[in-house]
Amino acid sequence: MAGYPSFKGQVLNGQQLWDLIEGLEANDLLYYTHLLTGYIGSVSFLDSILEVVKKLRSINPKLTYVCDPVLGDEGKLYVPPELVAVYREKVIPVATMLTPNQFEAEQLTGLRIVSERDGREACNIIHAAGPSKVVLTSINIDGVLLLIGSYQKEKGVSPEQFKIVIPKIPAYFTGTGDLMTALLLGWSNKYPDDLSRAAELAVSSLQALLQRTVADYQKAGYDPQSSSLEIRLIQSQDDIRHPQVTYKAEKY
Repeated sequence: MAGYPSFKGQVLNGQQLWDLIEGLEANDLLYYTHLLTGYIGSVSFLDSILEVVKKLRSINPKLTYVCDPVLGDEGKLYVPPELVAVYREKVIPVATMLTPNQFEAEQLTGLRIVSERDGREACNIIHAAGPSKVVLTSINIDGVLLLIGSYQKEKGVSPEQFKIVIPKIPAYFTGTGDLMTALLLGWSNKYPDDLSRAAELAVSSLQALLQRTVADYQKAGYDPQSSSLEIRLIQSQDDIRHPQVTYKAEKY
């Protein structure tokens, strides 16, 4: 998913990915602490990712696998329907953290999310399948945009759950989902036992960056609502490294 009407280049297939892994292994370069995956367009590539997780965990059993299960949004799938079952049955059980949006969480749990209670229950269903950390990155409840987070420190123990109210910005951006998951990974690594703190920092970084992006386009004379906006990553380095926490988590 490039986020643009046209793009060029080659799509890596599962065998090519595995060739890269074998090259890294041959040079003793396969010790990783974290793995993050996003959009994956085929079952064969997703199966290869599962093999990569298995291989990396054979070298470092403590590998943290953060999975953004990019399936679709606003009631529409972006990927072949058969990927949903592979995520549900094979990927979720090996993930450390899952970061679906509302539609993706519904697809993966079979639960329609129309309330905060539903969002929390979706997190519980995902916990039962494997991941100790779940962040529903965007849920629209009665016109209010929320993030709902859930951290189950031990199996069988009630998870710590929270929400963050997110302001709606009247513009469409390219790459916000990828950035949000990366920020959650980074801040969760710094605060491994405080998912609400990590989420506050991630949301605050992202919102500052989006506001800067809109301001830049307006300054240049563009209407932010007329087309997809290229997010201002480089210009927002300070907001990424040292965000001012302007969005607070509210514990359930």
